[in-house]
Amino acid sequence: MDELHNQVFSPGSLPELFSSWSRFPDAVLFSGGTELVRGQGGLVFRLPRNLIALGRIEELRRFSRTERFLDIGATATLSEILALGKILPEALRRAIAETANPQVRNLATIGGNICCPSRRMDTFAPLVALDARLELRTAVSSRWISASRFAPAFGPPLLGANELLTRIRLPLETWDYCVHRRLGTSRWPDDEGAVFSFIARAQKGILSDVRMAFAGKTLVRDREIDNAIIGKSLPLEARMATAFVDRWRTAVAEAQFPSGLLKDRFLNLVEQAVFGLCD
Repeated sequence: MDELHNQVFSPGSLPELFSSWSRFPDAVLFSGGTELVRGQGGLVFRLPRNLIALGRIEELRRFSRTERFLDIGATATLSEILALGKILPEALRRAIAETANPQVRNLATIGGNICCPSRRMDTFAPLVALDARLELRTAVSSRWISASRFAPAFGPPLLGANELLTRIRLPLETWDYCVHRRLGTSRWPDDEGAVFSFIARAQKGILSDVRMAFAGKTLVRDREIDNAIIGKSLPLEARMATAFVDRWRTAVAEAQFPSGLLKDRFLNLVEQAVFGLCD
């Protein structure tokens, strides 16, 4: 019996992509391919039976900018995004700069980073904190969804059947304060790995916005708690910072974390970030 071979389709447009995908609904989409081969150390990679390469679809690599937003195509590589420089919000710029190494960033795409099925990768926490929106398309429809709603606390992203992430929309807003921390070992991503993103801004010495996200095996965000210190004067009073940390301590008391250690590290980061507003 003849051995089955892998098939790789390389469409040049979105209509061609959806046509191939409808004929081979089990096909796996890829661009940089870093997630496909992660953890494989042999000379021959184990690949899915059918693959659809996205690299020839120009629409998925485009950047565009208006006064209010920056749109990034889903197959733009992390290196290409990092090369945009200071137009990028600091939280996202720092997250990308700390992702793997230049060789991986030259291959890895932001769409693949966002759509990883097993966990939230490096860019997810800052995208949630920044209230980024994601464009999802099928052959017959398109919709926008906030990054925070794209993935549940646990489990894979909420993509429909034959639905593709095509574009990421970043609000171009100014943030005065940014705390970014990447947790994990040299083997990250692992169960103890996560990214913490805390951003804030003020007007005339008054906190006008605060946003925080923590993403790894789980996603942690609570806008109600964030809003508790909006409208407070800077520097923030220590008692208000303590109350903020206490609210988070209560909120995550029964939450599912990969380990108690990771939960403690999260609370320590919350404390460091909010007390930084007291200085």
